[in-house]
Amino acid sequence: MQVSAETRRRAVLAAQGQVPFDLLLTDAQVVDMATGEVREADVGIVGALIASVHPRGTRQDARETHALNGAWISPGLMDTHVHLESSHLPPARYAEIVLAQGTTAVFWDPHELANVLGIEGVRYAVEASRDLPLQVMIAAPSSVPSTPGLEMSGADFAGKEMETLLSWPEVNGVAEVMDMHGVLHGSERMMDILQAGLESGKLIEGHARGLSGAELQAYLAAGVTSDHELTSAEDALEKLRAGLTLEIRGSHPYLLPDIVAALKTLPHLSSQITVCTDDVAPDQLLEKGGIIALLNLLIAHGLPAVDVLRFATLNAAIRLQRNDLGLVAAGRRADLVVFDSLDTLRAKRVYVGGELIAEEGKILQPLTESTHLQVPRNTLHLSPLTEDDFALRVEGVRNGVARLRHIRGARFTQWGEVDVTIRDGKVCIPDGFSLIWVQHRHGRHEAKPQVALLEGWGELRGAIATSYSHDSHNLVVLGRDAAQMVKAANQLITSGGGMALAQHDEVIAHVAMPIAGMLSDLPPEALAEQFRTLRDRSSDIADWEPPYRVFKAIEGTCLACNAGPHLTDLGLTDGTTRQIVNPVISCQDIPLESEKAEHNGSGK
Repeated sequence: MQVSAETRRRAVLAAQGQVPFDLLLTDAQVVDMATGEVREADVGIVGALIASVHPRGTRQDARETHALNGAWISPGLMDTHVHLESSHLPPARYAEIVLAQGTTAVFWDPHELANVLGIEGVRYAVEASRDLPLQVMIAAPSSVPSTPGLEMSGADFAGKEMETLLSWPEVNGVAEVMDMHGVLHGSERMMDILQAGLESGKLIEGHARGLSGAELQAYLAAGVTSDHELTSAEDALEKLRAGLTLEIRGSHPYLLPDIVAALKTLPHLSSQITVCTDDVAPDQLLEKGGIIALLNLLIAHGLPAVDVLRFATLNAAIRLQRNDLGLVAAGRRADLVVFDSLDTLRAKRVYVGGELIAEEGKILQPLTESTHLQVPRNTLHLSPLTEDDFALRVEGVRNGVARLRHIRGARFTQWGEVDVTIRDGKVCIPDGFSLIWVQHRHGRHEAKPQVALLEGWGELRGAIATSYSHDSHNLVVLGRDAAQMVKAANQLITSGGGMALAQHDEVIAHVAMPIAGMLSDLPPEALAEQFRTLRDRSSDIADWEPPYRVFKAIEGTCLACNAGPHLTDLGLTDGTTRQIVNPVISCQDIPLESEKAEHNGSGK
């Protein structure tokens, strides 16, 4: 948001004592991101602008004074990569939560909305976040879909669409480039997308999962400048040394101890280290927090609080090309967070544009959405399903045997092979296996549902269904029993999307997401309660600890851009070779004895 010339003129006068401040924050300890110092100071504010940071007690002239009583004051926190859709909340409701936690700016990749709605999904993201006190910078989704030819989402983006989006002033860069294969092999689509980003002069975000050595270097040479897909400490150091801006993410907390230990071996902590949430579910966002939770984990693992805050403020501002943010300094926006301790960060007060908007973790006034906003609904273009839709079949075999390829594992998948029996045209699911089922939901093709065997999830004692499944967000169901699977799937078709659990012929938990099949109308607390119920009841169906990993896994199990086998709406795919693979290795039709007798009795 631009500060008016009049406000800046008044700030210049106020800094010299010629006019009073609008707001004076006294008795503060300023966390100086430029020097690493914590120093005593008062902060004078005019309009949305910091006019002066000066020694304590030297000025009293202000229309309003807030005594901070020795508390620490920091620039507002910044999230350098987030999919707001993962909160399953509309932007205004999401903003209420994160602002109260001290996050005042986010870089939103509305990749999920775009894969359902195309350009209109990005337009909804822009309009729904317009005029919020949260600084929302929009990225132009580059991966719609993430793996063309292996999946079909609700739209296709190439160079032309990228040029259109990057021409919008609200769009600040190219979102994570997930089609690594396309970049490394010079696909025309990816080269056009990257060129549009380079010519715009805006950011290009990366998704360099698993890239190393020459491939990583080639990926950077294409113009990518950041990455959040860190898989280990060694991976993080290689990417930092290569020149990428790191976006340490909170969605994979098990990696943090090793990454912190690796960073502590460096001579100094680079300005190219930032933090992001990537994906945070609504109950986790409310109970643990977004960026604030990640910062506290980094502190707990041994990084100094000032360094951690720098990741989320000055470093983030440099990365996002926001010279008006990132410092408690004259001339910067008065987006500030007050902490009562640096041992464990907790937002005591939050100021946006010089106005107190949150206190003690609560937003002071609910945020309103535009009355002219067109909310996207009715995006599951599917008719009610039957049990027969969930059968795994081998073409040409009614009764017999087959050897099938299958998916082994969850997010990190491998190929497996298994022998199966076929009866009455349906594969008998082997012990220890379940089914994964995917149906295109965007109305762009009429192919039949895709079904494959899944190993490594155990024998599911019910069905799990979701319309929020990276990256094409088709309808996905896991289970063993067709009656339970159809129950869960039809519940989502009726509600316009969401997540559901079914067991014993009933839906035992359900979260409706009627907005684009991924966002809820519920207040955040009510939505979080439904998510808690969903997680708690998931242990009735799957033996995963902790239960939230079930949903993290199912949301990513169709992510065809990752290496290994994945099922999409087009079939069983190989993310490594970028091919659709026939699951049938061999098969044999063996008539049953009753069929033989009937055949012989007919005299044929």
